[in-house]
Amino acid sequence: MRALLIANPKATATSQRIRDLLVRTFSGAVDPELVETAHRGHAAELARRAAEEKFDVVMALGGDGTVNETVNGLLAHGPSAELPALAVVPIGSTNVFARALGLPGDPVGATRRVLDALRAGRYRSIGLGLADDRYFTFCAGLGLDAEVIRAVERRRRAGGNASPALYVGMALRQFFRTDRRHPALTVERPGRPPIDGVFLSFIANTAPWTYIRGYPVNPSPRAHFAGGLDLFGMRSLQVLPVLSAVAGMLRPGGRPVMGRHVVNVHDAEEITVRAQRPMAFQLDGDYLGERRQITFRSVPKAIRVVI
Repeated sequence: MRALLIANPKATATSQRIRDLLVRTFSGAVDPELVETAHRGHAAELARRAAEEKFDVVMALGGDGTVNETVNGLLAHGPSAELPALAVVPIGSTNVFARALGLPGDPVGATRRVLDALRAGRYRSIGLGLADDRYFTFCAGLGLDAEVIRAVERRRRAGGNASPALYVGMALRQFFRTDRRHPALTVERPGRPPIDGVFLSFIANTAPWTYIRGYPVNPSPRAHFAGGLDLFGMRSLQVLPVLSAVAGMLRPGGRPVMGRHVVNVHDAEEITVRAQRPMAFQLDGDYLGERRQITFRSVPKAIRVVI
């Protein structure tokens, strides 16, 4: 069984020693080839090559950004049963997708789980989201959350660490900087009346999301890999409604956040979000610029995962 290991050498919890150790570990189950990424988009290029060369498995060794690029490379020509399976070893700063799959958050535990699955031949087909022409594994966002990610990425490029404190600090800073008086978004679904007056929107392909030390955040707790897409939106960015919504997202029990300032969409095949002005956009925690319109579609059983 041939496996291409795509490693991000800049991932938070990696080193050359760790990458070499992973290659030796997986050699007991597969014939591994390790390639390190050199620039943004490189993981997608490598995964696409692996699909064309008929590798059996492609492993993403990195964080959610590396996983997203790998998925998009594998699916460059669309879903197919003939594509290599995806395996994930989480060595990034957040690793939301890996935790959503049920993998341990640490690389050692995740490696053991993936190795056992490879030896047993355990695979699971999961659905993905498609934002215009780009796939996402767990979330997309238009508005405030994408502004926060943009600010975090700028700080990281300047030498900062992607710590929970940085995310919290940037979230507070952007909250008081963003336009909280003029909602710019409209949510549309086929055959349904549009929902306007929306400030921000999260599109969820699964739940929960675990950004801060593995602690679950649940804007759309009913979302799962076997269903359609969920949307959570806010029609107010005043302090009290936002605090209430955040408390609801952090509350155990898996109940959706409700209230007159909240928009919830569950199990949708297609959602279009339009903006009156260019808005910050993120996909799986990576900032992708500003957009004025995006159509999100659910793609059932899009990829096989080693789990």
